[in-house]
Amino acid sequence: MTPKEIVLAFVDAVNAHNVERLGELMTDDHTFIEPHGNKVTGREAMLAGWRGYFAWFPDYQIEMSDIFERENTFAMFGFAAGSFKGSADRKWLIPAAWKAIVRDGQIALWQVVADTKLPFESMSDS
Repeated sequence: MTPKEIVLAFVDAVNAHNVERLGELMTDDHTFIEPHGNKVTGREAMLAGWRGYFAWFPDYQIEMSDIFERENTFAMFGFAAGSFKGSADRKWLIPAAWKAIVRDGQIALWQVVADTKLPFESMSDS
């Protein structure tokens, strides 16, 4: 697969909530950077993170509207959507951006940039 095909396969795996496939597409030292700058390093730690996130947001989806490529680095822009525990009254849709770095046929870095106010608010009881 080309680096772009790897990134698109990763997006497909996220949208399918296919944690096993995400693991196949990550490097052992995969780094995830969330919108507040916190990092998770390591495939196993990140797989646990994805499992937890998909439990919180069982309908989580990302949509890329623009993808820019420079060698093995990608910048993507679009939207993320979901709802806390799948509740119809806790749905959210936010603009988001992602950065991905492909190394040796796998995703070495996945970074998300988004305003997480709505997802966090959807988790509150009020």
